[in-house]
Amino acid sequence: MDAPTCLCKQEVGKPSQNAAQLCAKAEVCVHDDLRADQLRKGWGFRIGTWNVHSLTGRAGELVEALADREVDVGCIQETRWRGSGCSFFGAQGKRYNLFWMGGKDRSDGVGMFVAEKWVDSVVKVERHIERVLILKMVLDNSLMNVLTVCASHSGKLEEEKEHFWNELFHFVSCIP
Repeated sequence: MDAPTCLCKQEVGKPSQNAAQLCAKAEVCVHDDLRADQLRKGWGFRIGTWNVHSLTGRAGELVEALADREVDVGCIQETRWRGSGCSFFGAQGKRYNLFWMGGKDRSDGVGMFVAEKWVDSVVKVERHIERVLILKMVLDNSLMNVLTVCASHSGKLEEEKEHFWNELFHFVSCIP
């Protein structure tokens, strides 16, 4: 089987017809194989991302915004929560399960809000470091990996940034 072709997407659900070139900086990547084609045609699935700068006292507000926009998985960065866990937020019919991973000192942290209708599809949550969370879901007999990452920023030491990027490369390279 040939390597998947990365096509630039011009609008939601429609890869460009003239995308013969590979797109290294494509916002969204569509792999040109039968399984991906079946997924695109079979159902809609929305993934969003949001740098929240702190989740404390804002989870309800975020869930409301995700529900209004019909987001299925909402990836969040800079939660500034300690530890790790999962918890439901939201009103009946608009509930989301939040899976999170945070540091020891209330800095950084990532999480994913998963709409209640998809929670049973989650088969594994991998919490590697406070900046990387990988969610594995089974959808229509296919495994989907969703990553949320909070990259080291300019205020950090170069060694710390290099360590982060090496760790992230390792995590991503281990995804089948």
